[in-house]
Amino acid sequence: MRETFLSFQPPAVDEEEIEAVAETLRSGWLTSGPRAAELERRFSEHTGARHALAVSSGTAAMHLALVAAGIGPGDEVITSPITWPATANVIVHTGARPVFCDVRESDLNLDPALLPGVATERTRAVMPVDIAGQPCDLDPILALARERGWLVVEDAAHAVEAEYRGRPVGSLADVTCFSLYATKNVAAGEGGVVTTDRDDIAEEVHELRLMRRGHGSLYDIRHAGFKANLADVNAAIALVQLTKLGRHRTIRIRHVAAYEAALTELDGIDPLGRDPRDTHAHHLCVVRIDAERAGGTRDEYQQALAAENIGTSIHFLPVHRLTYYRERFPDQAPLPVAERAGSQVLSLPLSPAHSDDDVQDAIDALRRVHARFTGQ
Repeated sequence: MRETFLSFQPPAVDEEEIEAVAETLRSGWLTSGPRAAELERRFSEHTGARHALAVSSGTAAMHLALVAAGIGPGDEVITSPITWPATANVIVHTGARPVFCDVRESDLNLDPALLPGVATERTRAVMPVDIAGQPCDLDPILALARERGWLVVEDAAHAVEAEYRGRPVGSLADVTCFSLYATKNVAAGEGGVVTTDRDDIAEEVHELRLMRRGHGSLYDIRHAGFKANLADVNAAIALVQLTKLGRHRTIRIRHVAAYEAALTELDGIDPLGRDPRDTHAHHLCVVRIDAERAGGTRDEYQQALAAENIGTSIHFLPVHRLTYYRERFPDQAPLPVAERAGSQVLSLPLSPAHSDDDVQDAIDALRRVHARFTGQ
C-alpha cells in the first residue's frame, strides 16, 4: 500500500505558472487587463469561435450565456441530470425552470432521442454536458434545436481539448461554456470562458460581466449586470496552461490507457464509453461499479480505496435527486439510466501531476480491493 495519500486530481503547475503570476503582479494589473484579453484571443483561435469572453467561472459563463439570450421566468431549459449542480443552478438563477432529460447508457451524455419527449411549448434552450471530456452528440441536438427555435448552450467544462466529428468543441453550439477551475485541463484556479459566433450574445455577455458599457463619463448600463470578469492573475496561469495542453494530454492518454488495460481483468468495473469518431479530452477517468459483479457497491469501493491511500471522486450524483431539486420540482419524471449510474460512477485519480508510478499504485490498490470483494 502507498505510504502517502494519492490526491485525486492535483493541478499540474510549476515554476512557469509561478513566474507568470509574479510577472503579472509586477505589471500592476490585478483585475482584467492585457492577459485576460490575450486569453480571449487564444481561446478564439483554439476553438475557431468568432468571440471568446473570459469570465470569473464556468458557472458564470453558463449563467451569463442564458441571461444574454433572454432566458427568464416562464421559460424551460432542458439539461442533463449527470452534471455538477451548477448547470441546473444557473437555469434557476434566471427564473427559468430546469427540465432534466435522461442520459445514454454508454457515455452518460444527454440522450438526443429523448429530447422531444421532455420538451414543451415553454422550452427555450437545451444545455447538454460533455461528461468526462466526451463531447455530447451535438448534431441531432442542434438539428432539433434549429427546427424548434431553441438555443443550444454547451457545458464544456470537461472538454477544452475535445473535438466532435473532427470539429473543435467551442465552435459548434450557439454558445459554449468552459471552466478554468483548479482541477480542469486548463487550470487557472478559478475562471471560465464563453465562446460563440453570435455577435448579439457576445455583446450582451461583455456588458453583463462588468455591469457597464462605455468608459469614463460616457459609461452606461442597460441591465442590472454582474461582477463576473476574469482577473489577469488567473488569466496568466491559464495562458501558461494552454501552452502545456499537448504535453499534459500525452500524460492523460497514457494513464487512461493503463487504467483501461487493467480494467479488462476486473469484472464489474467498466469504463464509460467513448465515441471513436470524436477526440476525447480525458478530463476524467470514470468507471462504473456494478455491485453484483464487482462484489461491492461504489461507496464500498471508494471507502476501501481511501483506506489504501487512493483518492477518488464521484461525477456525478443525479441533480434531480438532490434535496433542493427533489423538493422544488417534485413532478420530475424518473430518469432510470441517470439514477442507476449515480449509484455506480467512480472517478479514478487522473492528473498530469501524477507519475506513472502513482497511477500504477492506484491500479494495484484497485486490484487488491476487487480481489477482496470478489473473493478471487
